[in-house]
Amino acid sequence: MFQKIRLVNRRSSLFYAWAEVDWWLMVSCISLTLFAGIMIRSVELNQGLTDWWQHWVTGAVGLILALIFSRCRYERLVKWKWVIYGVTNLSLIAVQIIGTTALGAQRWINIAGFHVQPSEFAKVGIIITLAALLQELRSPNLGDMIRILAIAAVPWGLVFIEPNLGTSLVFGAITVGMMYWGNIHPGWLILLVSPVITAIVFNVSLPAGIVWAILMGFVGWWSLPLRWLTGPLALLANLGAGQLSHILWNVLQDYQKQRLIGFLNPEQDPLGSGYHLIQSRIAIGSGQLYGRGLYQGTQTQLNFIPEQHTDFIFSAVGEELGFIGCIAVLALFWFICLRLVIIAQTAKDSFGSLIVIGVLCMLLFQVFVNIGMNIGLAPVTGIPLPFLSYGRSALLSNWIAIGIVQSVANHRQRIKF
Repeated sequence: MFQKIRLVNRRSSLFYAWAEVDWWLMVSCISLTLFAGIMIRSVELNQGLTDWWQHWVTGAVGLILALIFSRCRYERLVKWKWVIYGVTNLSLIAVQIIGTTALGAQRWINIAGFHVQPSEFAKVGIIITLAALLQELRSPNLGDMIRILAIAAVPWGLVFIEPNLGTSLVFGAITVGMMYWGNIHPGWLILLVSPVITAIVFNVSLPAGIVWAILMGFVGWWSLPLRWLTGPLALLANLGAGQLSHILWNVLQDYQKQRLIGFLNPEQDPLGSGYHLIQSRIAIGSGQLYGRGLYQGTQTQLNFIPEQHTDFIFSAVGEELGFIGCIAVLALFWFICLRLVIIAQTAKDSFGSLIVIGVLCMLLFQVFVNIGMNIGLAPVTGIPLPFLSYGRSALLSNWIAIGIVQSVANHRQRIKF
């Protein structure tokens, strides 16, 4: 009897190490990874490839890493922030020196026969660094925001020159989202992204661009110091950005312009820049409500969409599982985001809360852009769909991020009676 009690106590103490882990979040991520293997197998069924089981193996390794990270105390990462930041930048510099080139970009490093993409892990590194810096700020001022942007700009620039536009956009989403959660003035953040919006609006409609620039002048007057000076400067800066966009647009080559606006009218180049979008929309549309059935999609099984197992895996879901399958995937992503918000709100300190928000911004932005480009609402930028798209580095980095989030959940203050 005594030995049985001791055995039960040992078991309870073993699982006590994960007592506060958010198992709803963990099960959701596991479900997406398992489902991804099924869909990747469907895409590759007639190609003789076996990436689907490799996705599961990578996911299993990622799950183990997540469980290990969830037991470690995330607070210890604060003292390692500059080491993590340095390793992140060095890995991105190494890509430029010893990286391998594929599909027109130099993004990978060959390590023991495996192609590792440092930019994927850099997303986790910048989340930890920014969270450690932002949690130190009690009343952030404009100088603090500029310092944060300067720190984030180094890895962002290294990723951008690979070139890797998609991941660099993710860096921007992470930085802006975390600064907002870190109490940076929302007006400053609006002014930060306003030149990009201005450039787009000016090229769509000149009157709308002028109205937007005037609105940004009012935002500058409202949020910046020396408002009677900085307000007009914000107005002039946005008007200048609008004019500069016309100059930069004329500098671009025709094929570069086509890549940027091809999603608006892909039929203009159906065999070139618009090919992926057209075929993806055909696949998703042909799925209708219930889909053609697993392994039954014509676009998917006849390989009409190149590299469908990576960035365009959602089109396979739409064709073979239909609207119901797409809604199920979106609902699962929504639930993951909900659990992340809950963990961020209940974290015991701002450092943990900022980490979770960084991971939320990373996943949410990738989901919106990837699904947007699958249905023709966003340009093709090479952003993978979290947990679903095939890619060892992307999947491992997502699981590591979830593991750190689970550490934040697992080490919340427990209520004792």
